[in-house]
Amino acid sequence: MKVSKKINAWTLAAITLVFMFSFTACNNPNDKAISDNDMINEPVTKPAVENLDSVKTKLTDAEIASVAVVANQIDIKYGKIALDKSKNAEVRKFAETMIKDHEGIIKTAVDLTTKLGVTPDDDNDVTRSLIEGEKVTSNMLNSYSGDRFDKAYIDNEVVYHEAVITVVKDVLVLQSDNAELKSTLQSIVPVLEHHLEMAKSAQTNLNK
Repeated sequence: MKVSKKINAWTLAAITLVFMFSFTACNNPNDKAISDNDMINEPVTKPAVENLDSVKTKLTDAEIASVAVVANQIDIKYGKIALDKSKNAEVRKFAETMIKDHEGIIKTAVDLTTKLGVTPDDDNDVTRSLIEGEKVTSNMLNSYSGDRFDKAYIDNEVVYHEAVITVVKDVLVLQSDNAELKSTLQSIVPVLEHHLEMAKSAQTNLNK
């Protein structure tokens, strides 16, 4: 059974911006005149949704599969950075869950694309952009330590999952004509919602 309709450019732009967004510091993270405590409450930058209309990319099913897999691989990488840098038990538990669950989502996506006869194609602008966005966020995370890292990582994950849930529920599920694809997307939502609950709980505890 093949996917009966390509996901349109607007949807793909939304996916791209959701998974590419990264938190940014107000000041240079290497500025030694500012202490870690001063930098703990750094803002999180949300996806630039105002730029969606300007994105004209149209991807094939194979390229869409690549975007889905790479996007999950990116959050797995963030989780591995957290396990390497954080000593906070709750943050580490969250990171472990992200790694395990997103690995499961990747397997689900790969199994479905295999069934549909689609091979992920990484040679596209969206996948390349995702990889470049990951480099920026990973560099930021790796430049932080202690409480500053924990807060930055968890704040990023809260905004990340809020955006992902919105796109999956309000865009991808509604626009999907393929029954198997729609069902797979719907099955992922509860996992993402659980991730968001965990992230918000950790965020509340870190802010105490």
